[in-house]
Amino acid sequence: MKAEPCTYVIFGATGNLSRIKLMPALYRLDAAGRLPEGTRIMAMGRRPWDQQKWRQEVQDMVQAKAKDDFDEAVFQRFSDRLYYHQGDISQADCYSGLAQTLADKAFSQNIAFYLSISPADFGPVMSMLSTNDLFNEESGWRRVIIEKPFGYDLESAQALQKRISHYLSEEQIYRIDHYLGKGMVQNVLVFRFANVMLEPLWNRNYIDHIQITHSESIGIDSRGDYYDGAGALRDMLQSHLLQLLTLVTMEPPVSMEAESLRDEKVKVLKSIRPISKEAVHAQAFRGQYAKGMVNNEKVKGYLDEANIPQSSTTETYASMKLYIDNWRWRGVPFYMRTGKRMAKAQSTISICFRHPPLQFFRDTNVQCMNPNWVLLGIQPEECIRIEMTVKEPGLEMSTRTSSLDASFRNQDEKAVDAYEDLLLDVLKGDRSLFLRFDEVEYAWRIVDPILQSWAVERDYIATYPAGSWGPEDSRLFDKESQSWRSSLTPECK
Repeated sequence: MKAEPCTYVIFGATGNLSRIKLMPALYRLDAAGRLPEGTRIMAMGRRPWDQQKWRQEVQDMVQAKAKDDFDEAVFQRFSDRLYYHQGDISQADCYSGLAQTLADKAFSQNIAFYLSISPADFGPVMSMLSTNDLFNEESGWRRVIIEKPFGYDLESAQALQKRISHYLSEEQIYRIDHYLGKGMVQNVLVFRFANVMLEPLWNRNYIDHIQITHSESIGIDSRGDYYDGAGALRDMLQSHLLQLLTLVTMEPPVSMEAESLRDEKVKVLKSIRPISKEAVHAQAFRGQYAKGMVNNEKVKGYLDEANIPQSSTTETYASMKLYIDNWRWRGVPFYMRTGKRMAKAQSTISICFRHPPLQFFRDTNVQCMNPNWVLLGIQPEECIRIEMTVKEPGLEMSTRTSSLDASFRNQDEKAVDAYEDLLLDVLKGDRSLFLRFDEVEYAWRIVDPILQSWAVERDYIATYPAGSWGPEDSRLFDKESQSWRSSLTPECK
């Protein structure tokens, strides 16, 4: 697919997401020569800034991220693409003025609206854009990018979709999950479907269980108001981690075309065994961080953070066990966990194969007979690692674990931010890494029973010290031999 010139209209352009991710990503795309000639970037904001002030602000954003890689000549070219439209998005004249500005021949009539705003504002903003004919595709395409959360639960997600679909077709909606733009996440697909050697083993006959972990060492920063209403299950498990699960477990799509890929992901979500209210305690666990030590610094507990009520039972740690009831995965448990203020910041997928029969080694000194693991490091370490048991050198029959490493990136190759990929895909009209509504809907169906159960159980929540690997939730595991894997290096048990 070829990227077409477009006008990016960014709502919330002066906010944190724009400052940290969007503007630096667009600058890097321009530096790489990937932004088509004629592409313009229109910022929407309430602040009384002129074009010069806005361009200086963007320069500060870009320099803060680029540091030594900042190129004055590249930024000069990039700044020529930048425009600022002052207005209050709750006022009608903001949109009539925007429509008038965008009608100018200086702007491409292919327009992408990026809504980096509260989900509560999606409906009103789209209504005003529609009233001013800004979704009219007579002179060029119109696409709308929206950030998660896509609703607060199943009912609110369906209500939001009903309102959005009043103004837009599904083909115009780009629901962004930045996790899917990460290079290593896309490499999961290549690893699975471009290497035939593991495919015969990728099923219930050989795999014991699969773990997906996203841990963070940071707390909630200044997001207390938002986070206390969301919690870890909504914030990470319902979206990012379920998406990783679909990529690891889906059947090979007929092609990399967007609909084929998304069809297979939805099949996985549909196949996940529903969690009944009676099974919530057996299949889900929550916890909240207390004070502790992170990176040798004392940090406060969740209840001591700003804007957090003392009676809060919002989870900062959530784990759950799922089963996929299809031919490939029937009976294999899938364990997922996420948490704030944990021992280390990392995202990993750990695939544990079944134990080998030990009958052959019964009269030897073999003590450390670990199962084989395939480890996929998503961040910060991007890697694919296969652990195998090998004999130690010497006269004795002793073994150790050795790993085969396939580095994702060579030393001279720079990392590409997820938003670069995704912003470019919007220009191409490639929706394969964006979410279709049925994906969002089925993901909410999976976690809704847990959310409903936790909502009424407000008397107690387990705690864990900040800087640890979370609360004790071993009851999730099907076997005594199963436990959380927190390292990408060989572990001998």
